[in-house]
Amino acid sequence: MSGRLTTHVLDTAAGRPAAGVPIELARVDGDRREVLRTLATNADGRTDAPLLADGELHTGTYELTFAVGEHFGGEGFLDRVPVRFTIADAAAHYHVPLLVSPWSYSTYRGS
Repeated sequence: MSGRLTTHVLDTAAGRPAAGVPIELARVDGDRREVLRTLATNADGRTDAPLLADGELHTGTYELTFAVGEHFGGEGFLDRVPVRFTIADAAAHYHVPLLVSPWSYSTYRGS
């Protein structure tokens, strides 16, 4: 079984999923940052498919950049939220949710 990477975004100020949030996924190696894909969240605050799956997930450092400023109409404090994390087991499921309001955010490794 190959691993996969998933995410979702929850708007904690509104108490609902954050639809239409642009997300950039990059692989980071030292000073080198390679953008792997860009996409946006659906009505459920998730992506329609895993960010990486079917042998695409490898050990190493990755970064998700969430463009939340657009979601909040430019009225909040936050614009882009980068979340850098390490994949240690390419066969595992890594879920990286973002809980965000116009003024703060938190994240964790979900299941």
